Amino acid sequence: MLISGSCHCGNIRFELLWEPEPVEIPARACTCSFCVKHGGVWTSCPTGTLNVTVSEPELVTKYAFGTKTAQFHICSRCGIVPVVTSQIDGHLYAVVSVNAFEGIDRSLLKPASASFDGEYEQARLARRKRNWIAQVAFAEGENATPT
Repeated sequence: MLISGSCHCGNIRFELLWEPEPVEIPARACTCSFCVKHGGVWTSCPTGTLNVTVSEPELVTKYAFGTKTAQFHICSRCGIVPVVTSQIDGHLYAVVSVNAFEGIDRSLLKPASASFDGEYEQARLARRKRNWIAQVAFAEGENATPT
């Protein structure tokens, strides 16, 4: 299943090829203070492929807090965070916001709360390597194609 999504203004867009076809899509509402304050609900498909395109990279702010091992890609024009990435051992991993999905049957989403309080950095990185999208490509600029 190909899932498209974007920030509100379309500056940050993504396509997630979810393989195999999902029966349901986990929608994890993170309980950290940042996600609670902006309504972050994330999903990932470890066997999927994510292509992210940023039309105007100068309008993207990357925010990291806590362990500073994840970067929230925030569109400074509309304020939406459609993608979070983590660089682990030289490899880029990502999760995407289910709130940024376009044209997806919302009944596929299986909401759950997710708390990572007290998780040590190495355990956090190991969890991301197992559960986050491992095939991630970013492209920037108006005529960009993800690589």
